[in-house]
Amino acid sequence: MEACKGLLLVLVLMVMQGRESEGQLAENFYSFTCPNVEFIVKQAVSTKLSQTPITIPATLRLFFHDCFVEGCDASVMIASANGDAEKDSTDNLSLAGDGFDTVIKAKQAVEALCPGVVSCADILALAARDCVVLAGGTAFSVELGRRDGLVSQASRVAGNLPEPNFNLDQLNTMLFALRSLFRPLYNFSSNSPVDPSLDPGYAKQLMGACPINADPVVNLDPETPDTFDNAYYRNLPTVIDFANNPGNFNGAFITAMRKLGRVGFKTGDQGEIRKDCTTFNS
Repeated sequence: MEACKGLLLVLVLMVMQGRESEGQLAENFYSFTCPNVEFIVKQAVSTKLSQTPITIPATLRLFFHDCFVEGCDASVMIASANGDAEKDSTDNLSLAGDGFDTVIKAKQAVEALCPGVVSCADILALAARDCVVLAGGTAFSVELGRRDGLVSQASRVAGNLPEPNFNLDQLNTMLFALRSLFRPLYNFSSNSPVDPSLDPGYAKQLMGACPINADPVVNLDPETPDTFDNAYYRNLPTVIDFANNPGNFNGAFITAMRKLGRVGFKTGDQGEIRKDCTTFNS
């Protein structure tokens, strides 16, 4: 659930900053053309989750990476034989394959009943919501009507995803516990191998969990890493409100997720409804 918890702090910034597209999305967008789309997607996500718990953080993280590069248009889903698509960028190489597979399986299920109607971008948005709910989070409505983007280039990713040295004002995307971000544990400076601003006990714990040749992802919340809750924030003195008020935590997360879903979405001839989420129609 680290993608859920680390994600919230940066998502809340979106509530304040209002980074979203102009235009129209609607919760009932597929009422006539594919009325069962939400049920179909949820069933596909549930099936995938029964196979691997990585489904939840992988899908949420995929949604965030997609929206902040080109907007919420499933451009991150495109596979390129030349290795130059958005997913091939250095910043996206750590995206878990289970997130992609979740969307692909959900798209296949939707296409079987509503061919050529529902975009991969909308399926990804629905799947991200379903992951939150299936992990024990609060349910919320998803605005729909996005079209799939026509551009996916690795060269356009840089600068749109977080860097290790970002301050609070620079955080426009979620926080990850990746090995590359733990460099301050080993070579912070010539005088101090460990960042002196880190709590020594926590730094020692991180070094134990993330040695140089370790798996690139570790838990930000060692207490309840597989549960959608506010435990991560109870350990951070700067977010007392979220720690003391689960209702505020859930409310802020829902508001931010809905705002996230409006970032750079495409409508009309700005995009297409892909038959296969991994390739453009033409």
